[in-house]
This record gives sequence, C-alpha cells and structure tokens, in this order.
Amino acid sequence: MQGFQSHTGVMMPLLRDNVDTDVIIPSREMRTVSKTGLLEGLFAPWRYLQVDERVPNTDFPMNQSSFNGASILLAGTNFGCGSSREHAVWALMEAGFRVVIAESFATIFFNNALRNGLLPVALSREALIDLMEWCAIDPQVHRPTVDLQTGTVEAGHQQIMFEMASDARTMLLSGLDEIGLTEQNRDAIETFENQDRQRRPWIYLDQR
Repeated sequence: MQGFQSHTGVMMPLLRDNVDTDVIIPSREMRTVSKTGLLEGLFAPWRYLQVDERVPNTDFPMNQSSFNGASILLAGTNFGCGSSREHAVWALMEAGFRVVIAESFATIFFNNALRNGLLPVALSREALIDLMEWCAIDPQVHRPTVDLQTGTVEAGHQQIMFEMASDARTMLLSGLDEIGLTEQNRDAIETFENQDRQRRPWIYLDQR
C-alpha cells in the first residue's frame, strides 16, 4: 500500500449527500476482480448521458477541463454509503484521487479507504463550502494541500484542521494495512506466545 504524507492537487467538487457505492462504481461496471480496469465505470450514472455508448455528460465535473487531473474529491455527508464493495475505493484511486474530503463517511467505505491508501478527511459543511468557493476561482491554480502529518488542509491563507484516530493515521503514514500494523509488534507477540506456551502448554498444538 502506498503511504500518505502530504498531497497538493486539483480539487473536484461533488457536494452531494449520500453518494453510494453503486453510483461510485455500479455493479455492471465491475468486470474485473483486480484493482484496475474500473476507471471508465467511475460515477458512470452521472458521468455519461448514455452509459453503454459512453456519451459524456458535460455538466458532470469529471468531463470539464477545469478539473483535469483532479486528485482531491470534495463531497457531502455520508459519502460511500450502500454496499461494502472495495471496488469503489479502487476506482477512485485508479482515476488518480488520493484524498476524499467530506462531511462524513460510511464506516465500511472509510475503512476500505484506509486499507488502500486513500485519505478520507471529515470537515464541517461550512469548511466544505469555503473550500469549494476558494477552488472555484481557478481549480487548476487554487490547489489545496492536505497534510496528514500536521492534520491540516491548506487553501490559500486558510488552514483547516482535521482529526484522525492514531491507528488510522499510522496506517496511512506508514503505508500499512491492519496486518502490517500488527506485524510491527512481531517481537512482542512472539514473546507473549512463548511465555503463554510455558504457562498453558495444553492449549497449544505442537507445530514445531
């Protein structure tokens, strides 16, 4: 997993509430079990006027030149609700997104994001609107910087703080999933197992 320290990029606004995973990547677009091959299906119901023919909807920000190369997504409340499909995170990352800023996230989407190196940042609605208005002046020039080390989103002279649980922050900074994070304590785990084997040998199978 790619670690996350700090990122500056074009921000694409999608300030809608309850964006579910079947809109992020519809089931009909999930034609692969890998983390790639999902890009064209990202936001397909909104991105295309005719999905099968891939006729672009020019009102959707992904189809507007102002947001070319967008790597920060600005959304509303309860982003990533619906089914638990990890493909939603994979599709966003394949499109180049490294950060999703929203008022709140569905729990499973939030955890899937952490496991794949996509940073979910929760901010107030007021902060979201301020960010959107600042970036709207010229999205290619007004690029916010999201810094996980300092827990800040910088937009011009504005600095907005955000919070993240220490374990989640460590996972992203180090590029580790839960298993990798646990393996950081391998020596302590082995010490405990060896001591416990001496205390309670009857519960261990002889695997040596």
